[in-house]
This record gives sequence, C-alpha cells and structure tokens, in this order.
Amino acid sequence: MEGIGRYEVVRRLGVGAFATVWYGWDPALSVPVAIKVLADNWSHDADVRQRFLAEARLLRKISDDRVVRVHDIGELPDGRPYFVMDHADGGTLAELVSSPPDAPTALRLGAESARALHVLHEHGVVHRDVKPSNLLLTHCDGDPRVLIADLGMAKVLADSSGVTMTVGTPAYMAPEQAHGTAGFDERADVYATAAVTYGLLAGKPPFVNDSGIAGVLARPPEAAPEPIAHTVAAPRDLDVLLRAALAHDPARRPRTALDLAARLDGIRERMEAGEAGTDAEPGRGWTPRALAGLGVATFAVFMAATWLTLRLLG
Repeated sequence: MEGIGRYEVVRRLGVGAFATVWYGWDPALSVPVAIKVLADNWSHDADVRQRFLAEARLLRKISDDRVVRVHDIGELPDGRPYFVMDHADGGTLAELVSSPPDAPTALRLGAESARALHVLHEHGVVHRDVKPSNLLLTHCDGDPRVLIADLGMAKVLADSSGVTMTVGTPAYMAPEQAHGTAGFDERADVYATAAVTYGLLAGKPPFVNDSGIAGVLARPPEAAPEPIAHTVAAPRDLDVLLRAALAHDPARRPRTALDLAARLDGIRERMEAGEAGTDAEPGRGWTPRALAGLGVATFAVFMAATWLTLRLLG
C-alpha cells in the first residue's frame, strides 16, 4: 500500500481481527501518524463497519492526553473506511511483557495505565479489551506516558447492564465478561489493568493456564494469582493488592481505576525509598533487611564467644 488519502504509508504496525494499523507520514503537517483501516473481509458487514466508525467518533470525542487522538477520517477507493490517529513513539506495553522492566518501572506503567482508563470511565465508557497491545507508550517531558487505544469493543457504561456478548482477550478478561450474562462496570477494566501490571512484573499473565474463554469460565472463584512480591523485592502489600484487584468478585477489587493507580504508586514510592521486602517469607529466601539482622546477631554471638574464651584462658 503506497498511500492512504493524502498520507504516505511507511510500514505496517499491526494487524487485528477487524483492522490493520499502518505507520504513515502526513506531508502537509510533516508529522508521523498511525492509520487504522478496516479489514477487507469485514468492509461489507454493516455492524462491524458501524462499530469501526463509532470507535473513531468516540476517540475524537474524548479529548485527553491519555487517550489517542483521531485527526482525520476517510474512505479508500474500494470503500473501506479509515481514520488517522496520533503515532505513539514508544511502541506498546506488549513489547515489555516478554522482557519485563524493573519493578518500580512496571508499577509506574501500571499506574499510568490505570489513570488512562480512569479518563475513559470519567467519560462514561468501559474499554472491555484492556491488554498490553492496546496500551501505547509515548514520552512527555522525558517521562513515559501511557495512551489508551483501540476502543472497538468499548461500551457506554449506561448501556452495559444489558450486554450479553462476550468480548475481550481471555488472559486479561474479568470473569464477569467471560460469562457475558451479568452487567459489568469499570471494575472489569480495573481487573484487566491489574492483569497487565502483573504481566509487566512477572513476564506472564496472572493465570497462564487458562484455555481461552473456557479457561476463564472454569477457573474457580477462589483462585488467586501466584505471589510475586518476593521475586521483585517489593513489599508484601503488592501481593495483597494484586490478589484483590484480580478477584473473581468485583466487590473485592479497588472501586475505581484511580484507586488502583494510587495504591500502585504508593508501593512504588516505598520501594524507591528503600522499603522493599520488609520480611522474608518462609522458603522464599532472605530480604536485605533480614540479612542485615542476621549479620548483627551473628556478630553478637561471635563477640560473646570470644569474651567467654578469653575469660576461661585467663
């Protein structure tokens, strides 16, 4: 593909079930862009086409630095619609899951993702397909910023109570979405954001044995993710938070994405202040603080033994 409208096409960025995203160049404004084009095999499906256009309008309506912006919309000669968006220069979080960053960075990105989701929720929208590839990275004053993208499955919260269609990505999908029969709210996105954060810390989703939707449906309500605080030298509060945010019951999760962001920030700040891993778990190794305590105790025993030996010899 050589061009889309007035835009030059440079390379393909990604392919999804319903659309392809291209990296392009706007010669009029001399800026890079991302161009999303509806897949040819869906171009004549009225419902999919309408959903595609609704995504563009929704992204355009939500004007915020944490949500990717739509600048233009058009149609190819073959009738396929496309829309033009900001290009995020840092790729996606999907590229970080296979090679996880350090724990404070992972927690920062998790909190950034939660704050971005909160923007959607403030506009009365639930995303329904939060996953690493839908979380874009850009840079603002040198700091990484997460942008929300791909609202193709998004739903207005006021209309979500009657939703019965199951949508989303199983590895990051809240149980209530998998069942597809009960109403859901923004806590489904809170669950997914916690799953993304877990993946950034552990290098894998929290429930890796799930087999698609069937695996999510079969997971027992009491299932909990494997603790990971000890492996990243984090306070145990991290395991407590992730266990709650990934709970089967939405009532156990943080009430809002902003609540989740604040708690992730709190744990990160404690780690950066040197408060990581307060105590060693049995069988999980020793933390620096525990090792320091052991060193003091060993030195005290050594000094007492030396004193006793000198007394006996004297």
